[in-house]
Amino acid sequence: MHSHRIDAAMLGTGMIFDETYRPFFEQPDASRFVAGDSVVDVRLSAVATRSGSRAAAYARAAPPRASGFRSYCGPGGVAELLASPVDAVCVATPDDRHFPAALAALRAGKHVLIEKPAVLSLAERDTLLDAARRAGVLVKVVYHKLADPDHKKLRTHLADGTLRHVNSGYCSLLEPRSVSRDQFSEWVVGRNPATYVGVHYLKLIDFTFGPDWRLARVTATGQRGIVGPPDGPTFDSVLAQVVYAYPDGREAAFDLHTGWVTPDNSPGYVDQEVQFRFDNATWNAHQRKRGVEVTVEGRTPLAMKETPNHHYNGTFLEPWGQRSQRGYGIEVIRRFFEEVAHVEFGGPDAARPERLAATRALDYNDLAADRNVVAAVQAVEAILREQAEGRPGGVVFVDHPLGELVLFRPGDATPTILHPSASAIAAPS
Repeated sequence: MHSHRIDAAMLGTGMIFDETYRPFFEQPDASRFVAGDSVVDVRLSAVATRSGSRAAAYARAAPPRASGFRSYCGPGGVAELLASPVDAVCVATPDDRHFPAALAALRAGKHVLIEKPAVLSLAERDTLLDAARRAGVLVKVVYHKLADPDHKKLRTHLADGTLRHVNSGYCSLLEPRSVSRDQFSEWVVGRNPATYVGVHYLKLIDFTFGPDWRLARVTATGQRGIVGPPDGPTFDSVLAQVVYAYPDGREAAFDLHTGWVTPDNSPGYVDQEVQFRFDNATWNAHQRKRGVEVTVEGRTPLAMKETPNHHYNGTFLEPWGQRSQRGYGIEVIRRFFEEVAHVEFGGPDAARPERLAATRALDYNDLAADRNVVAAVQAVEAILREQAEGRPGGVVFVDHPLGELVLFRPGDATPTILHPSASAIAAPS
């Protein structure tokens, strides 16, 4: 067996880093694996943050395996990090900062993993894909809900023919007010919960029930006035709808309810629910109703969750005495690095292009397979921006004769082309 090391870098060390990336990098059982005839070890080698304070605090508290990283901060921090010897970059910054950082990393020849939503427009997606192709590297997106046991079982039933032809659905993800007012306070202005957290369900729907349909149109409306002023650009909650069209003329509509203004002492802290309706069945899943409910005096519901999701991320004392932290939120991080290891060390150098192509074909996380999700994200962003400017009720049509994304407003005969058709992009000016 050969030994190889992947030097990983983090852009951002906030809540997502603490919940998923940190336990991955700290645990040898999670971050060491076999690829071909090689043992591959993943190490956190560099971190870039805005001020450096969180990275410094983590370096002092981290176990030896994860504490020796280089820290970069300030306006030039990302560029300095990319000039250092790293192989893969994880982008866990606020969503409207993903694109420039990911593009710089790809152009530097690094494999890239981006937290959802990867980007906010189809143009940004196309640019990143082009940069990844030129550099011969991977660009992947974190969608950990696809690895939730309930969602994997849903997809299994579909593959086995137990559930047939989805007709409609409902998804809800409600977060407490402290998320938007405290954890996200530095960047929440002008943002909305639909494209930040609701994108998980956009991907779940598109990946689970596709590909024998097409995304047809998107609508959305939102509430303001709690996180920001009622006439401002920051949304407290959003109701979005995505409609898919089948080849036989039938349609399937999905409503997505998202918000980050639920009272902080609500049961479960984060409330998540899905319902899907099929020709022959219904499927209902609720995070709070599938597991443990616990009350501890003086600790729940704020310091400790009343209905914890141990499937996503949990710390455990194993029966054999070992302490561990695991869950599907960490599994998807490990899977990305297994894919990088497969590309780089999974066989002879001459076969690397074939391994790269096969890994890019994994449509659960490759950016190339994210077209419908990014289209829906861009559509929701545009519709909410119109609402904030006093023009509510917009509808975005996908693959319209006028363009790939076209926004129509009530009472306005002139549509806005959000993203032109591929033929229009390719046509000479």
